[in-house]
Amino acid sequence: MRIAVNTRLLLKDRLEGIGWFTYEVLSRMVKAHQRHEFVFIFDRPWHPDFIFSDNIIPVAAFPPARHPLLWYAWFEYAIPAVLRRYSPDVFLSPDGYTSLRSKVPAVTVIHDLNFEHFSGDMPL
Repeated sequence: MRIAVNTRLLLKDRLEGIGWFTYEVLSRMVKAHQRHEFVFIFDRPWHPDFIFSDNIIPVAAFPPARHPLLWYAWFEYAIPAVLRRYSPDVFLSPDGYTSLRSKVPAVTVIHDLNFEHFSGDMPL
């Protein structure tokens, strides 16, 4: 199986909440599933520390997604182009965003469970 992964928040010496989550999950997942191939999609040149195993294909997709307009361009144009090129079976996006223009099945991870714990306080 080929799994494409949004790894734009894997930034050397700048990991924060979702970046740490992404790092911890992927560093274990790629080693535990050696028979699968992972396409790590970065939005800038990647650091070799994030290539955890030989079953990873790192890809840099332009533009760097650090502004809302650039997020849109990255998720709606750059990501679909990479997905067409590598033909993954699934796209994993651990930062809560995904592409609406791709036909590839996607798994989007949502980190906020506030709606579960305090559903009465959340607008419908």
